Amino acid sequence: MQPNTLPNTLLDALLDEAGISHAGLAVRVNQAGRARGLSLRYEHTAVARWLKGQRPRGQVPDLICEVLAQRLQRALTLGDIGFDVNGSHGTVPGTPLSGFVDRATALWRSDEQQRQHVIDAPAVTGTPAVMPVWEWENPPEDADVSRSGRTRVSMADITMLRAARAHYELMYRRTGGVATRARIVGFLNAETAPLLRGSYDDALGRQLHRATGGLVAVAGICAYDSDAHGLAQRYFHQALRLAKASGDRGLGAYVIALLVNQSLFRSEHRQAVAFAEAALRAADGRLTPALAADLYAMQAKAYAHLGDNAAALRCIRLAEREAERIHFGDEPDETGYVQPGLVNVQVAEALLSLGDLSAARVNASAAADTPAHDRGRIHRLAMLCQIELCHGEADRAAATAVEMAERALGMESRRLRDRLRAVREHLLASGSARAQEAAGLIDEALRVPL
Repeated sequence: MQPNTLPNTLLDALLDEAGISHAGLAVRVNQAGRARGLSLRYEHTAVARWLKGQRPRGQVPDLICEVLAQRLQRALTLGDIGFDVNGSHGTVPGTPLSGFVDRATALWRSDEQQRQHVIDAPAVTGTPAVMPVWEWENPPEDADVSRSGRTRVSMADITMLRAARAHYELMYRRTGGVATRARIVGFLNAETAPLLRGSYDDALGRQLHRATGGLVAVAGICAYDSDAHGLAQRYFHQALRLAKASGDRGLGAYVIALLVNQSLFRSEHRQAVAFAEAALRAADGRLTPALAADLYAMQAKAYAHLGDNAAALRCIRLAEREAERIHFGDEPDETGYVQPGLVNVQVAEALLSLGDLSAARVNASAAADTPAHDRGRIHRLAMLCQIELCHGEADRAAATAVEMAERALGMESRRLRDRLRAVREHLLASGSARAQEAAGLIDEALRVPL
């Protein structure tokens, strides 16, 4: 398999629609090959490889088109079955919006059916990772996003999608991405996909794509929180394409902020800097202060990891300047995650990487003293606990860790578990009796498997 291949969800969806098994497709392709004088001996394992992203050689993609077209009684192209000339079947540069919708909804279907080759696919790197951001930033724009389909879309549908985004975001904050992902993906398949394939004019279509982009971004957040990084990346790339179709630059910048956060987690610090810069540049003054503050703060963390102290400190100052301008009543729903104190904890992490413990402590304490929802508070407490341990305040850190562990109860999140495990290791290394007790409470919180 070539590097950076993506699961072929289009072929998977067509096999399901046609009612053909992996072995059944292999047999039919062999038979169609014999009619052309070819000696093929494919088995179900070959089909499994195609679904994981491998492109068969020679005339085989055409034979697959022929077999499926005969079964489904309609013409199919190589693009329809996920075998474009360039071998890509993700968010393909230059793909018409209608083709993108087919690809996007095929992914939702595969995710809902828990196809392991889709869920376990690694995140792409290099050009395939960068291209969706470049496509969002540069022309051409979508001149007309209207569509003719069976379902007539109304403003009531748009309102429903917006309400769903808020609902699932709140569910994610309260219970974690592991528990929420199945619910939001089910909603995308049952409610959102028929609307995207429906009838709407250009003006309504842009609102539809914007509302869908917000929902898909939350699905990506849930996949990221579930440790399915390749899947999360594909959702983020979809949300970025939907943002472009909507014409809302701010929504696109928000999605790029999610990609920046994922890049930081994956230690792709130069990519994080570049993505944040693209969002800050391309939004062309339409960024809200909250989003700008978060992008600058994440850039500061990336620069700190790269050892560029001057750039990190410059971005910290910019983040703090933007944070002072935030008026939460003027922010769109998507930037609601930038709650008071978020920039402080981001800055604290950057300062900790720079070795400025005192300033990191001030920011971490300010973040912990500011009200936040439980999920955000857990991350703030984890950072404060780490800094307290660095200051040699093991007993104080133990008390912080106890509150963190208690607030994590009932949440199903791989990312929160990562934070809990890291804090536990730091506590055990301190040698403090109270820290040992706090580590035991974290053990209890981690005992239930996800």
